[in-house]
Amino acid sequence: MSQAEAVKLQPRPLRVMELVMKLIFLICGLISVGFVLFISLYLIVSGLPAILTIGPVEFLFGTTWASTAAEPQFGILPFILTSVYGTAGAIVLGVPVGFLAAVFLSKVAPKRISRVIRTAVELLAGIPSVVYGLIGMMVLVPAVRELFHLPDGASLFCAMIVLAIMILPTIISVSETALNAVPKEYEEASLALGATEIETYFRVSVPAAKSGIASAVVMGIGRAIGEAMAIIMVAGNVANMPSLFASVRFLTTAITSEMSYAGVGSLQQQALFSIGLVLFLFIMLINILLNTFLKGKREK
Repeated sequence: MSQAEAVKLQPRPLRVMELVMKLIFLICGLISVGFVLFISLYLIVSGLPAILTIGPVEFLFGTTWASTAAEPQFGILPFILTSVYGTAGAIVLGVPVGFLAAVFLSKVAPKRISRVIRTAVELLAGIPSVVYGLIGMMVLVPAVRELFHLPDGASLFCAMIVLAIMILPTIISVSETALNAVPKEYEEASLALGATEIETYFRVSVPAAKSGIASAVVMGIGRAIGEAMAIIMVAGNVANMPSLFASVRFLTTAITSEMSYAGVGSLQQQALFSIGLVLFLFIMLINILLNTFLKGKREK
């Protein structure tokens, strides 16, 4: 019996309800797509004029940002490189810790301990970003300044650490869910063949859950790229070329720090919208590349 025939055999109220639910789902999907299209169109309309006025090459590859100078300059290459380095550093620091913590919670930890740690992870996810920034500014920045004998501890290094901590809850939760979804038969077959528990976890369970773990990394990258409030408090917010122990400014913090006093309709405000457009395209490009890479891996 086909699906269409099965639907016809249903009572009329059920068929009406099914049609209504399908319509609701369709509307929700269209609303989601509509929001993405609206944001994309708004950023293009608001940000493209500044790029054309300044010049794409000068805007994207210029190394000086002086938006309030007598002769303003709008080069955002330092912001782009800082965002790339900061996100990469956060992933390098946060992904191994989050991944191993997820394996521990899913496969190794006793139930009581895993319950306590899981609760702590959930609380970590609920802490506002401004609190991360405040603690980083009051604790981490002075510690880095004293440890490395720097004139100012606010730096790219501090931003990497704060971002790494902030992406941990996402990576741990999503990776643990993926590991818990692996059928127990896989592990039992591996153990029956003589593999140890640790070998089974890393050679059977983890490969079986790699799609979910990869999704966790993608979500962590999105969180790290889009963060602004915590970073502006620990990175120093100075438009320098990126250096590990120098004050820097990210794409997000560049918008946050100047939008409040930028003149309405001014070139400065339009340039800030252009930064938002670059950030939006940057995030879209990373998602497309990662999804293409993961899809290729699944097909193999």
